[in-house]
Parts: sequence; structure tokens; C-alpha cells
Amino acid sequence: MARKLPLIVLDQLAGARSQLAKSNALIGFDGFVDTILHIVDKRESATKYTRLSKMGEFAKRVQAAAGFSANFEFVTQMVKLGGNGPIMANALGSYGAPITYVGSLGAPSVHPVFADFEKRARVISLCEPGYTDALEFDDGKLMCGKHESLKQVNWPTLVKHLPEARLLALFRDSSLVALVNWTMLPFMSAIFQKLLTQIAPNLKGEKRWLFFDLADPAKRTREDIAQALKLIARFQKYFRVILGLNLQESRQIGEVLGVKLVDDSYASVTEHSALIREKMKIETVVIHPTSFAAAADANGATHVVGPYTAKPKITTGAGDHFNAGFCIGRLIGGDLATSLQIGVATSGFYVRNAKSPKLDDLNKFLKTL
Repeated sequence: MARKLPLIVLDQLAGARSQLAKSNALIGFDGFVDTILHIVDKRESATKYTRLSKMGEFAKRVQAAAGFSANFEFVTQMVKLGGNGPIMANALGSYGAPITYVGSLGAPSVHPVFADFEKRARVISLCEPGYTDALEFDDGKLMCGKHESLKQVNWPTLVKHLPEARLLALFRDSSLVALVNWTMLPFMSAIFQKLLTQIAPNLKGEKRWLFFDLADPAKRTREDIAQALKLIARFQKYFRVILGLNLQESRQIGEVLGVKLVDDSYASVTEHSALIREKMKIETVVIHPTSFAAAADANGATHVVGPYTAKPKITTGAGDHFNAGFCIGRLIGGDLATSLQIGVATSGFYVRNAKSPKLDDLNKFLKTL
């Protein structure tokens, strides 16, 4: 009888610790302070309440208040480091990869929420962080952001803190580079253009992995999205490019590229990853719905079913943990199935435990799947 994929991945992880210790990762450029909130349904006492657990219930309350008014009580569950970059970097660091993080973590000093992160990574902060109130439900989340400071994440600010020679050295020394949260960083496309002309042509040797996460581009124009996709595709000349998408993002990107997602089935999403990859002509496209993940590269396309839970402790950051796990698979030389399995297991552990897994945690969790 064939061994299950999680057990096969366990064997492939055997030598990962020493390999990852030599795999420098450069991540940027966002940074948020996340406040995780529940919404009160019924307040029973000063210390006891029931929460609105379904997003649809909240939507009905808002709809019923149209033309009138309403009062909603938010209860803070935790305040934590946020942003696609810091969460992904934190997860990669937990697995033992040396991290350099460049982003909006505080000015003139790093915000206290990033204090522990700063101890585990080399941090270059560009400006004040953004702030997010994350309204969490069992079936999703609403991210309410304050992004004014993110206008300072631009090329002049970047080279002020990291002159081009030093930035080039960081790229040269990295096995993985991740450029994330394009949607919320208004000058990210301009940074892409500068990296394509000033940094990428000067890189030598074996191509490094370069991961992109657009991060819910619904609020950006079709023209902006199309331009960003063209820029991302140009990086393939210099890197092994990975584009990571959740299910809704894959629909949005597909519409811009002229490829339609038929439905949410394993087969359709897997085919969709292959069609997007074919259109963009990049190394890898990965799509991660909540209950499984699919990806395509030059060797084909496949999917892996994830360890879904209906009662997560936390959902904010689940996709970033998947992205970190998938990139770990690529760094250790894993194929698509291996990378997807590490991705869904990393995310599955995180939503159950509200913390990033270490390699030992991942090994134990894989044995339960």
C-alpha cells in the first residue's frame, strides 16, 4: 500500500534543518499592527458574552441598520504583529531560515509589537506601520485597515535606508526573496520597476526563488493589476518566480488575464493554476482555498487536501503561513506535492494553535494527518 503524502514529506524534512539554516530569506515591504476582534452578539454579563460567529449574521445586522443606526461591541482577542510580510517572515524564521526583513515596522524606532520579531530577524524599518482591525468569524474575516503611513514605502525611502549596493548584496545573499502586499503599497509597482532595472540584472549564478503575493487586489483598477502582472512576469528572466493566490485572488487575476475559474472543485482550481502560469510564463503559480491547495509548474499541476478545521483559534495570517510553508518546500528541493503539503500543514497548525510551527511541531502535526 502506498504511503500517505504527509509521511513521505516527513522523510524529505529529515535534512531540512541544516539546509534551511543556510537559506537566507529577504522579505518586504509592509508591516502592520493587527488587533484581532470578536463582535458581541449578546452581552450576558460584564465578563460573559456570545459572539457573532458567522459573517452573514454580521451582514444582516448591518443591512438591518441601513437608514437607521446600530451599535456594535468589539472585544479584543489579541494585538500582534501583522502584514503579509512580517507574518510570512515570522513563519519562515520559526523553521530556521535566517531572515532579513525590510518594511514599515515603526519610526524612529520599531513598534513594540515587533520587538520579539526584531530579536529573531535582521530588521530594517522604513516608516511607521499600518494598522488593521481584523473582525474574525468562523467562516472568514473582515480586515479594516489604516494605510496612510504606507505611502512612505517607496523607492527613495528604500534606498535612503538601503543604498543600492547594500540592497544588491542582500539580494545576492538570499535563497528566497518575497515581495508581498502589492495591493496596500501604492508605490510597489514603481519599486518593482526599479528592482528590474537596478538590481536584478546585476545578480549572477543560480536563479533565486522570488515569491509574490498581491494580497486581495479587488480595490485596485484592472489596469493597475495588469501592469503589476506584467512586471512580475519580467522577473522570471532573473528569478524562479512564484505567484501565490487565494481563491478569490485567483478569480480576480484570471479575469484580468482572460482565463475563467469554472468552479471551486479540486480539478478546476488545479487547472486554473496551470492556465494562469501559462499566461504569465513564470515558474510556479499556487492557489490556496481554505480546504485545499493547488499549484502548477513546468512539471505539471496537482492539488493537496488540507487539514481544514471549522473552529480555528485564529484565521488572520493563515494564508501567509501557507505561503511560508510552500516556500520552505521549494527551498528544500521539494516537488509541487511536497511544497503544497508543507504549506497546508503549516497553515493548519497555525489556525489551531495561534502560533507559527517549528520543524518539530510540523513533524508531529504531519503524523496526525
